[in-house]
Amino acid sequence: MSKTKYKLDNIDKKIIDIVQNEPLITHTDISKQVERSQPTIGMRIERLEDMGLLDFQAGLNVKAADLCYARVEIVTNHPEDIFEIVEKCPFMVNAFRLSGNTNVSVILANSEMKHLDMIVNHHFRNNPIVKKTSMNIITEVEKDFVLPMEYDFSKCDCELKEECMKSLDF
Repeated sequence: MSKTKYKLDNIDKKIIDIVQNEPLITHTDISKQVERSQPTIGMRIERLEDMGLLDFQAGLNVKAADLCYARVEIVTNHPEDIFEIVEKCPFMVNAFRLSGNTNVSVILANSEMKHLDMIVNHHFRNNPIVKKTSMNIITEVEKDFVLPMEYDFSKCDCELKEECMKSLDF
């Protein structure tokens, strides 16, 4: 995994912090807090966005939404196949490739715990490419945390599609 090193000064770091805490803040208000001109703030934000370091994302606040969340840890020789499954399932919020005892971690969300278990059973526990699966329920979220949630079932091609669509009662 290659990472580009970016040189961020204290102003950039402060801008990122301000925007994270108040995403709808104006450049004028940021400029007052960091004691720089509004055009300077605009250029810095644009540069941070161009570098991929600052992004704006709409989604559900995990801390506030009344949903059940789980993290599934997977051992497989085919992580790319797991990523394809995650891409198609609206209830699989994201997946991460890991080093260590497990090599894929998947975050899931749904209105019912039993439905999360059904999804994990179908896609992972009963999947021959998965060597090991463990599911951990997320019981508490400390800080506001916004995740994009997709409810587009057009990519879903599994047998659970109809059942999953019924579970959208949140």
